[in-house]
Amino acid sequence: MGYAKDGTGKVVLHSDQRVCEAIRLVFAKFRELWSVRQTFQWFRDHDVELPANPIHGTRLVWKIPSQSLVADILRNPFYAGAYVWGRRPMETSLVEGRLKKRQGAYRRPQECRVFIAGHHPGYIDWATYEENLRMTHRNSVNWKPDEAMAAIRAGQGLLVGLLRCGHCGRKLHVRYWGGTGTNARYLCKGDYDDGGQYCIGFGGATVDRRITEEVLKLISPLGVAASLTAIEELSAGDTAERAALARKLEALEYEAQRAFEQYDVVDARNRLAAAELERRWNEKLHEIETVKEQLFGLAEKRYSLSSEDEANILSMGENFTETWHNSSCSPTLRKMIFRTVMEEIIVRADSTKKMLLFTIHWKGGMHTQLEMNRPHSATETATSLEALDIIRRMAVRHGGNEIASVLNRSGHSTGKGNRWNQNRVATARKNHGIAGQKRALPDPERVSLNEAARLCGVSHRSLERLVEAGVLKRDQVAPRAPWQIRRADLNAEPVQSILKRLRQTGKLVLPGGRTETQPALPFENQSDDNGRHYE
Repeated sequence: MGYAKDGTGKVVLHSDQRVCEAIRLVFAKFRELWSVRQTFQWFRDHDVELPANPIHGTRLVWKIPSQSLVADILRNPFYAGAYVWGRRPMETSLVEGRLKKRQGAYRRPQECRVFIAGHHPGYIDWATYEENLRMTHRNSVNWKPDEAMAAIRAGQGLLVGLLRCGHCGRKLHVRYWGGTGTNARYLCKGDYDDGGQYCIGFGGATVDRRITEEVLKLISPLGVAASLTAIEELSAGDTAERAALARKLEALEYEAQRAFEQYDVVDARNRLAAAELERRWNEKLHEIETVKEQLFGLAEKRYSLSSEDEANILSMGENFTETWHNSSCSPTLRKMIFRTVMEEIIVRADSTKKMLLFTIHWKGGMHTQLEMNRPHSATETATSLEALDIIRRMAVRHGGNEIASVLNRSGHSTGKGNRWNQNRVATARKNHGIAGQKRALPDPERVSLNEAARLCGVSHRSLERLVEAGVLKRDQVAPRAPWQIRRADLNAEPVQSILKRLRQTGKLVLPGGRTETQPALPFENQSDDNGRHYE
């Protein structure tokens, strides 16, 4: 839709100006709202119609768009003047001995089998198309582990989606803490989920204020120009909506005149045909009256700026810093301004982890370096995020005494710098709404290393060697937490054969022919640095 073929077979823009203006309006609104969902919502809220692909051989259909229709217009490279074939190729796979075909995921235009740039006139240029794609990708909730969602939302953190870790290259995510859940904390998890450590984390309020100072320093001199633009846009009112309705009214008037001409030439004695043509004519007249009422309503709502209003807007531009800190300036609006002037911000900590070093990448290629003392959020004066994560993981099955032991061996202390014990773990669980129990819950499917050694009649080290050799599997909910071994794995082959031979000969024969002598069983309670307990 939006295109046609001329007499020579070349692809050209549609001859109907209403169609072309409707397509251009989709791209204009997306650049204004930065979101596929918000663009779709604008068309729905204002009852602005878009052309839809007709069934072959029928006329073009106008309707209130769906979100998928808006998304397809924004993501289709055809509107950027490129001809592409094979965007979703068929993939063949062998499933249970049978060949099955399914349509694959969308490919980048340049990776398709056929890609011809500049094939026909576009509604936007290729650079704008690629930027729109990047924007929709960032707004998607199906983000990769190293990406953060950049769609503008109502949270208090102003730098969400802009911060990137200077140590590992991942995007920083935001977490909200505090009594009201509005205190922002920026965090890079690093390889913590794989048993490593967090890269970097810091409180958001102080950093937001520091970056805001740099932004205001840059854009405050442009406040007056922005005010003049605001005056112009406010005076124009709902220009896009009025233009769309005017085009619709023009088309309806043509269709009504055509319906009248068909009714006028029909033989009055053919009552069935005359009645149907009269109904169509009246239907178009009714639609015309409806559109006229909508246009009249827009004219009634149109707001005319007085000289006093214009003076107030100019004053806001001249005192932009005061306007920024006004309570009427929402976090959403501030985030939009941040994303307008900044590409991203690289942040890293110095070797002492007491200073934060920022590199601001402005739109257009300029960079700004700045540093500041690493702030401490409210959560850092209480329980650290790392300790809370261990408590949350272990509380599903383990008791408070085991959790406290793991926290102490991992080097974590309470917010006041004390060692952990069972009561302090219980207090942390209560403060953060983490369910748990005093003692470990019995698990019929899993046993600890102690229990496994007792059941098999061998030493702990023998089972450890089986784990190291990959013969026996074990689980560990957090680093230094007690091992958990499934009974089914313990009773499976070749574990039972190896243990049986060990008990008979005193030698541990591992896969590959390696042999070790059974060590003497210890009789005193011991524990090692990995949280494994010996009896």
